Amino acid sequence: MSERIDPAVIQSRRTALGIELGSTNIKAVLIGPDHSPIASGSHGWENRLENGVWTYSLEDVWAGLRDTYAKLAAEVLERSGTPLTGVGALGFSAMMHGYLPFDKDGALLTPFRTWRNTITGQAAQELTELFGFNIPQRWSIAHLDQAILNEESHVKDIAYLTTLAGYVHWKLTGRKVLGVGEASGMFPVDSSTCRFDADMIAKYDGRIAPRGFSWRLEDILPQVLCAGEDAGCLTAEGARLLDPTGTLQPGIPVAPPEGDAGTGMCATNSVAPRTGNTSAGTSVFAMVVLEKPLSRVYPEIDLVTTPTGRAVAMVHCNNCTSDINAWVGLLREFGELFGLEVSANELYTKLFQKAMEGEPDCGGLMSYNFYSGEPVVGVEEGRPLFVRRPDAHFTLANFMRTHLQAALAALKAGLDILTREDVKIDAMYGHGGYFKTPGVGQALLAAAIHAPVYVMSTAGEGGPWGMALLAAYLVEKQEGETLEDWLAKSVFSDTSGTCLEPDGADAAGFDAFLERFQAGLQVERAAPAVFPNVE
Repeated sequence: MSERIDPAVIQSRRTALGIELGSTNIKAVLIGPDHSPIASGSHGWENRLENGVWTYSLEDVWAGLRDTYAKLAAEVLERSGTPLTGVGALGFSAMMHGYLPFDKDGALLTPFRTWRNTITGQAAQELTELFGFNIPQRWSIAHLDQAILNEESHVKDIAYLTTLAGYVHWKLTGRKVLGVGEASGMFPVDSSTCRFDADMIAKYDGRIAPRGFSWRLEDILPQVLCAGEDAGCLTAEGARLLDPTGTLQPGIPVAPPEGDAGTGMCATNSVAPRTGNTSAGTSVFAMVVLEKPLSRVYPEIDLVTTPTGRAVAMVHCNNCTSDINAWVGLLREFGELFGLEVSANELYTKLFQKAMEGEPDCGGLMSYNFYSGEPVVGVEEGRPLFVRRPDAHFTLANFMRTHLQAALAALKAGLDILTREDVKIDAMYGHGGYFKTPGVGQALLAAAIHAPVYVMSTAGEGGPWGMALLAAYLVEKQEGETLEDWLAKSVFSDTSGTCLEPDGADAAGFDAFLERFQAGLQVERAAPAVFPNVE
């Protein structure tokens, strides 16, 4: 995106802007009339472990958003000669789930509890039994219920409960709403109505009635909207929050706020039944749009929705590339010791390619990439571990392949359940940093799931681009045009990409690797007692 931007496109606002608050980066993508990115901005940030809780401060949220937007606006000005006073539509997305409770005056009642926390086990289990529907630990309702079980004093004062995406949207538009995909990670959604499940809300109100709170659950949850529905406009106050220079003008239509799962589905055109996508970065999750309900409740499988409310089976794992990044950083430090200057991109590419020279079962090496708990495989608190047999083939290729396969191991354990349920997948699309090196992550995922994996040329654009597409759909859709039809016709009609079928030897090797991975989980589960966190 280094060529000149047509100033007429900026002046006429034939653009849409998506901004996503991810786990390690906040990124903005501006798209033009053909829906391709024309400018971007980003800001790095990290969660913090404070008092045993993974969190981000609201000050960091706004500092990061402003920096991200300022970088994008500066790029637009430099490459078009035109200040960015507005866009055709915009939208905000963020990492899903978590807990942001506010009082009647809009004050945050407790620090933001992110998706990464695994501190709601009792609530998640009891709610799953109450609803007959899997409630993961990271869902907002699990956090709320655990706070009630813990008798936290702030609960009685809650006037509004939302997610990070919902919070940002509220402050910029004044509207307390959520896109249905994001909402389905707060509380179960009824796909037939695209609203929170009324029967389950009634069950929950009955559960907490003896507590005597002044609120009912429906009173404190956001309004649920499907893609394309009116979610308000950027207010004058919101414009100043995002752009303190005053250049950005209010009145811009804003799409319903979504989660990173929903934007990933849009970015990979996997919103129709029998399609799926795998997003692999700090965390990893795979989503498959269902044709029919699963036969029973599985604690490893989340049931969420597309941005239009279609039922989706989701396997979400808290850990993916963080441990890979740590080891690559160590190897880079080793190189610098000898005066070698290698770019991060070249180093990752070489090491990922080297991994494909390794043995399919990794030659007796094993890694557990758990920085935090991993409920899919029953790990409550994480400790990154690397272990090998004395007779293992300890080579660089096997070492790197071990970490790349470990990043998918918990995911595969969950997806194997869908295989046993005979869930059909015509196409699985990969996106995220794990797939950046051509043919590596793609081949390993194909081996893990025993199915073809597609990586499109647009895969690297990720969630912010997906959010920009949802914003464009808001203002471009024709009467009765579904999101699925609009994406297929207006965005992906001529998109190129690659497809890799699973290699038989790689698939058998991954199966053997997973068997050893699962057998060794008892070591991982015991590690926190031996190596406790130091506050």
